[in-house]
Amino acid sequence: MIRPGYGSRLLLMSLLCVSFCVAGGEVRLPHMLSDHAVLQRQMPVRIWGWAEAGEKVTVSFHGQRQMAVADDLGRWSVFLRPEQAGGPYSLTVRGSNTIRLEDILVGDVWFASGQSNMEFPLNGFPGNAVLKHGPQEIAAATQPQIRLLRFARKASEYELRDQDASWTLCTPETAAEFSAVAYFFARDLVKQEHVPIGLIDSTWGGTPVAAWLSLDGLSSDAGLMPQFAERVEMVENQSDVSAMLDAEKREDAKARAEGKAVTKHPWHPNPASWAPAGLFNGMVAPAIDFTIKGVIWYQGETDSSAGRAPLYERTFPAMITDWRTRWGEGYFPFLFVQLSSFTSTPAETWGVIREAQRRTLKLANTGMAVSLDVGQADNVHPPDKQTVGARLALAARAVAYGEAVEFSGPLFVEATPEGDGLRVYFTHAQGLVARGGALEGFEVAGEDRRFHAATARVDGDTVVVSAADVSRSMYVRYAWANAPLTANLYNGAALPAAAFTSEAHIPAPCSEHCGR
Repeated sequence: MIRPGYGSRLLLMSLLCVSFCVAGGEVRLPHMLSDHAVLQRQMPVRIWGWAEAGEKVTVSFHGQRQMAVADDLGRWSVFLRPEQAGGPYSLTVRGSNTIRLEDILVGDVWFASGQSNMEFPLNGFPGNAVLKHGPQEIAAATQPQIRLLRFARKASEYELRDQDASWTLCTPETAAEFSAVAYFFARDLVKQEHVPIGLIDSTWGGTPVAAWLSLDGLSSDAGLMPQFAERVEMVENQSDVSAMLDAEKREDAKARAEGKAVTKHPWHPNPASWAPAGLFNGMVAPAIDFTIKGVIWYQGETDSSAGRAPLYERTFPAMITDWRTRWGEGYFPFLFVQLSSFTSTPAETWGVIREAQRRTLKLANTGMAVSLDVGQADNVHPPDKQTVGARLALAARAVAYGEAVEFSGPLFVEATPEGDGLRVYFTHAQGLVARGGALEGFEVAGEDRRFHAATARVDGDTVVVSAADVSRSMYVRYAWANAPLTANLYNGAALPAAAFTSEAHIPAPCSEHCGR
């Protein structure tokens, strides 16, 4: 079956596949069909691979037997009928040779992706990026019902059909290098749903959303063309980056020789990982034939600069739609994290990204975990990944598993005039409360859109806001600063309110109306 959207690249990919996929004419499987894999329950599951053109291939699994014939380019695939959760089973593929996979479970498969806060492993990053209770969490990470598949970082100019990683058991050794957010998400789901969970970790820190969107997805919206203009600028300036890196090395060496402290240098992006569609090609495309339950996503920090932030409201939903189209499974659950709190720099506006994320909830079967309250103003990698994973699992229980559980903090609906101020309405607002004292984090603006700190109070399931400096409030926003650590609105389920603005259009970063 040919997935939609391959376009003119299909022939090139197929020819490349013939050149290295079927050497010797033996039946071969992609690396992600391996021992210890989890296959998606209650859905047709595709098993695919390569063989000699015209070769008959038979797949046997748990009493099923399916046959295919390799096409002229050596490709073959079959679909297994839906299975209930269970295992372990074996899977056998026979052609001119026989492949037998052992310890296969049937459960739910989640694709975890994004940049460094999703990539952040249980053993942290070198330096000061340490997981909360990291050693204890790693020691307790023997989880027989969780299986792990961690893609290597790889960018590509064209869509790859395979990658090099295979499934592993979840042990302290394998979990230590795996996404902490994804691990905690799966750990909670195993407890609640009592089914095996397979996790695919496909992450790369410091990467923009456009790198994770296919070329077909990017070209579907003319409004996304600035992503390519930025790429041109980066490539043109790359020689300067190389010179800067050399200069920084000389500066560091001189400082060490003189016994002085080494100066902290600015971060320079990897140009390969920033190419539009580069990470989709190398780290998403190899998985789109593998049946999944859904996606968890944590990304956006890299897109918070003035040039990229206004595009996020279009690019992020386009990516979700693109992935759903390419997987061909319909509107599978897509759960994501609203950015945490971080001071960053005045050149970045995290509020714009958070608002774009909130507005993305207009897409069907999406859910958002708010992480404002677990952030640290001076740490772009906050250590509390347990809370983030748990909130994503709550969203999954409601969106993916249909449980009647409160899974979201208060979400803005509308603001109506009331005196000189506004009354703000929310969904998920039962038991609305200000934690720790007076309600903080709200700002209001008049017609000039210059925002001022507001006095706010909870009134039932609403919030009433006003400001002495604004005679006629027209707009309200909440937790808009890069690091809104005083924002303290929660619902009765102890879930924090999402950052928002009531403006019809997300404002450009740091324009005059910012009021700062």
